[in-house]
Amino acid sequence: MKIITASDIHGSAEHCRRLLERFDKSGADRLLLLGDILYHGPRNGLSGGYDPKAVADMLNEYADRIICIRGNCDSEVDGMVLNFPITSETAIISNGGVTALAIHGHKNMDNLPLKGIDIVFYGHTHVPDNTAENGVLYLNPGSVSIPKEQSRRGYILWEDKTLRWLTLDGECYDEREL
Repeated sequence: MKIITASDIHGSAEHCRRLLERFDKSGADRLLLLGDILYHGPRNGLSGGYDPKAVADMLNEYADRIICIRGNCDSEVDGMVLNFPITSETAIISNGGVTALAIHGHKNMDNLPLKGIDIVFYGHTHVPDNTAENGVLYLNPGSVSIPKEQSRRGYILWEDKTLRWLTLDGECYDEREL
């Protein structure tokens, strides 16, 4: 199965559209969203093309292929406009014998249930991560709309045993083999 993992769209219709174009071109089976989908929150400036309603409309067209985690900027009312669940704080995904835990990352990551987990996908920081600790990979795609620490707008493509960090222009800037 081919999975695109992205985080922190924060209501940017412009960048959500670009992510979905990449999703379509990749032929991915699933889109794993790690939270902060519609709103920007009080600590972030507005991203390009801020239009939460348009983002909801675009994502709803892909509802049957989306797995979504609730982030700290997501609210209960978001579930009223999205046609896919956004209430869970975690998800477990199995792909080719590899098991991943998906979270947003705004809560304490020191006490995660890691038994049997190979990968932790998380967002929230808006900064890509590709590190390993105690046999677990910690992977962050960065932000689709509001990258921080001079990172790029992007996502992770997980295909077979390869993980690639890609920009919204399709440029691969990091890779890891499982």
